[in-house]
Formats: sequence, structure tokens, C-alpha cells
Amino acid sequence: MGAAEERYPEAFEGGVSHPPLWRDALFWLAIGLTIFAVAPFLLPGYFWGANDARHHVYFLFEYDRLVQDGIWWPRWSPDFAFGYGYPFFNIYGPFSHFLGELFHYFLGFDFTDAVEAVFVISIVASAGAMYTFVRSWLGQAAALLAALAYTYAPYHLLNLYVRANLAESMAFVWLPLCLWTARRAVMRPAYRWVVGLAVSYAGLMVTSNLVVVLFTPLLAGYILLLTLLYAQPEVKGSWAKVRAWLRTLAAPALGGMAGLGLSAAFWLPAFTERQYVRIDQWFDGRYAYRGHFVEWHQFFSPTWGFGASVPGPDDTISFQVGAALVVFGVLGVLFTWERLDRARREVLYFIVAAAAGLFVASVSAAWLWELPVIGDVLQAAQFPWRWLVITTLCVSLLAALVGHRSTVQETQHLSLPLLTFAALLILGSYPYLRVEIREPAEGPVSLAALMRFQQSADEMTGSTAWVKEIPTWSPMADYYIGQEQAGGPVQPVDTKLDYSIFDYETFGASSVAHSTISEEVFYYNGRESPQRLVFNHFYYPGWNAYLLDGEHGRRIQQLPVIPEESGTLGRMTVEVPPGSGYLLLIYEDTPPRIVGGVLSIATIGLLAIGGAISFIIRHRRQ
Repeated sequence: MGAAEERYPEAFEGGVSHPPLWRDALFWLAIGLTIFAVAPFLLPGYFWGANDARHHVYFLFEYDRLVQDGIWWPRWSPDFAFGYGYPFFNIYGPFSHFLGELFHYFLGFDFTDAVEAVFVISIVASAGAMYTFVRSWLGQAAALLAALAYTYAPYHLLNLYVRANLAESMAFVWLPLCLWTARRAVMRPAYRWVVGLAVSYAGLMVTSNLVVVLFTPLLAGYILLLTLLYAQPEVKGSWAKVRAWLRTLAAPALGGMAGLGLSAAFWLPAFTERQYVRIDQWFDGRYAYRGHFVEWHQFFSPTWGFGASVPGPDDTISFQVGAALVVFGVLGVLFTWERLDRARREVLYFIVAAAAGLFVASVSAAWLWELPVIGDVLQAAQFPWRWLVITTLCVSLLAALVGHRSTVQETQHLSLPLLTFAALLILGSYPYLRVEIREPAEGPVSLAALMRFQQSADEMTGSTAWVKEIPTWSPMADYYIGQEQAGGPVQPVDTKLDYSIFDYETFGASSVAHSTISEEVFYYNGRESPQRLVFNHFYYPGWNAYLLDGEHGRRIQQLPVIPEESGTLGRMTVEVPPGSGYLLLIYEDTPPRIVGGVLSIATIGLLAIGGAISFIIRHRRQ
């Protein structure tokens, strides 16, 4: 038992002891009651018309293409941008699609079923995570209501069924886990909570590096608040108190830094190499934040639709907070405020955070988005309404107060009031528990279908910084469509050498071996001058070229890879010397990727050593 728990038992597990989680009947009830949110994903077919539903199928399709070549941590997506390639998984959290690949690769799920399976996991796991956090704070009854409020919050359902955003839906799992482990690290400092916070924060980072930017200020502020509330030392003197507070902050701070270390293999190259992609595609035009602020009435409108966010107040999708959540939150605060003691300040913190999330998403905050520094942080959300993830998290916690032991008797068995509250939370969002099953407009998942999707939707055509004009088609796309029209299976291209701009038949160049991240080329040159090979790959750091000693020999010389000087595509070119030889073009790690990987491995090692030391110390004390 930690010192904070001894001084303030009412703020720890609702002031009562609970059975282990696996023996907690209300925990399993909370998991079971997610069935209504899971059910739409059990329908036959797939919701191809949802905003990002197609995207995530083809994200997984690309992930699998790389896994087939033995790459389980992919960074380059060879078929995006009509086959010119894009460093998608270098800048986009891969964890959700890694889970999907496990279902596809090991269990034989097709791509759509694998994506739906990850959505199901996100629903069940987010409910379990929220229950675990709130049980340790307000007790079991409140935890049940928090889990249901979180699961059936309209913005959560919007992410699941309308936006179909797999990464953000999975991020819902990590948010309460971060709050739970951070609170434990402050109130009951122990090494396992340091590790728990590290894993939770790293998990959020590699799941959605966008949501982590929105959530980190909330998490940091919560840790600071807990320290001030529950770690006030029984000593006199300002400096003594400051030292005690710093000692208390050590555990959660170490957990946060370890989380950054664990995820460094992803975030370090994502941050440092972001400058090499064109971000104007994703923050200008129809993606510009100025057209996506929410009118205040929309937060409380019951309107529900399956369209997309558009400039102005006439969106065909909903940005409501949820009537049931708002009512429960207000009643919970009113009923428990006088009895919460120090936890009252925690409640106030989440009230302010919920209101702040609404404000920065609203039209009233448009001026705030234009300010330096503050505006940069807000714009990380891309769309203002994305800040509703913070409001949803906080309002779900406030709604749980209706189940606090001061209102509902603390028990691991159902009572009539608790059952009534749980039913109302589910029924409040029941009309929204539906998906629109459609047939894929592009046809069955294949490389040809991916090309048609990119052309019709103008999506997944991200470009690197050297591309002057975003392509609308490519020779690779022609190749895939031609294979499909011929009636055969659609297979990857055999080479990305551009044969159209050079007389390769005269001077010679042909692909010997080609994969998702490499190409081996045999060339011969009858001239005395060097020969320049052009590849249908966007230029991007990490692509390297080597002369080989024989067809499968060792690397004997590295050659410069430079973007083409003419044209608008910024493709990679390699100048090979006169004569003949073999050239290997391959995508490799850059210094940030190497350093990030070393940091992640070193953090794992340090956490393991710390765990061994902690175990030895506990064993000797027994």
C-alpha cells in the first residue's frame, strides 16, 4: 500500500477493496454489454461506403504485401500513389494494421474480416480499459457505467461506423490505460506501474501519433494534479515539499520517458522525416481546418448520418456529445460533489478538459487556431472536431459518477438502479448502432482495385517533397488494369525501371529480381559515358543503390540516388558506370530510423533489468 493510499483511502478504489479483475462479475458484464456495439461488425458484407473503410482495407493490403517479403515493421508502401510508392507506415502508426495482419496471416481472415476483427477488439478492449481505470478510482458500479458510456458515446460510434477510422478507434483503448497507470504510479509508486505507463503511452504512440498529441497535455496535467493532491508531504518548509513532489513525480515521469523510448523506433523517424513528404495535401483544400469547425448546436443535435464533414453547419454526419452522457454527467456531479472530498478536484479537472475540448472544436475558437504555438498544437488535429476525443473521454468519466458508492450501493452484484442506468446509456445511443453495408465500387481487393480507388477518390496518393505535380495515373496502374481485363490474376509489376524514356534495348537494362522494397538490375552499356537509370519510385531518403559483384554477389560500391531533374514526379535516378554489371536499389534504414530502433531496444533492455532488480528487492523483503 502506498503512502497516498494510506492517507486518502476514499480516493483509491472507491474506498473499498475489490476482487481480482478476472473474478469481478461487473467487469465481465461490462465486456458482455459491448455486444450491441460489436453486432454491426458481425453482419455479412462490409461497409465500403464509410469514410475511411476502404482506406484501412488497403492499408492492410499493403502491410501484407510487405509481410510477404518478410518485413513485419514496414515503412514504405510500394503501391500507393499509383505505384510510385509512399512512406506511409513511416509516418502513420502501424499497430492497428499489425493486429489486422495477425488475423489475416495466421488465421486466414480476408482483408475486410481482419479489419472488422480489429474494430471489434477496439470496442471490447476500450470498455475493459475504462472499467479498470474507473474501478481503481470510483469503484465497481461507477466503472460499469463509465465503460458503457465510453463504448456508446456518439463520437466513439462515429469513429466506428461512419468514419471507420481504425487507428483512432484503437486509440480509445490506450487513453484510459494511460490514465489508470499514471494514477497508480502517483498514488502507489511501484515499478510495475512505471512499466504499465510506458507500455500504454508507447501503445498509443504507435497506434495514432495524432491522438497522442491531443492527449499528452491532458495526461501531463492529470499527473501534476494528482501529485499536488495526494502526495503532499507531512513536512514543513517549501523546499521540503518541492523535493517530496519531485520524488512522487519520478515514477510517472520515468514511465512517460520509457514510453517515448519504447516507441522511438516509430516516432523519431516519423518526426524527423516528416519534412520529406508533402503535407499540403492533407492540410489544405478540403482538408483545411478552417472549414471544419463545429457550430454549438451540433454538439447537442440528435441528427445522425453517413456522409462526411463539409464546410459550414450542414454536415451530413453528427458531432453530438450524447444526451445520455451529458445528463448522466451533470447528475453525477450534482449528486456526488459534496461527498467526493479530494476527488472533487479530479472531477473538476475533467469538467474543464471536457469543456476545453468542445471549445477548441467550435467556431468560437477559430481565432485560437491562428495563434503561433497554440495554433500549431491545435492544428495537429487536422480537423477541429477531432478534439471531441478528449471531450468524449472526460464526459464518460463524469457520467460514471452516477454510479459512485454515494449514489449506488457499492457491490459486485447488479442492483435495480445500476441496471437502469446501464440500460439508459445503451438505449441512448441504440439508434446509432448500425453500419451501411455496401458492395465495393472498385471490385474485389486487388492491385487493380487499389488503382481505381486512388483514381476515383483522390486518396492514398500522398507524395514526397520532390514531387511537383501529384500524378493521376501511372504505367503501373495501366499494367494492373490490363492484367485484370485479360482475365488473369493481378500480379505485382516485375520491374519499376522506366523503359519509356531511354533506349534500354540498345544500351541494355533489365530487372533480375524485384520485391516491395528492392530491385536488382543487370545493365550493359556500349557507350563510354555513364548510363542513367530511372525508376518509377518517388525519391525519398532511405533508398540506396549499390553495384554488386555478380548477380548475387556482395556490394562493392554505393552509387548516389538522386531525384530526376526534369519532369514533375521527382523519381529516383541512378547513374551507373560504363560497361556492364548488377545494380541493387533497396530501401534501408536512415540514421533517425537506426537511432530510434536502438533507443527502443535499449529501453526494453533497461526495463527488463529494472524488473529483475525490483523482483530481487521484493523477494528479499519477504
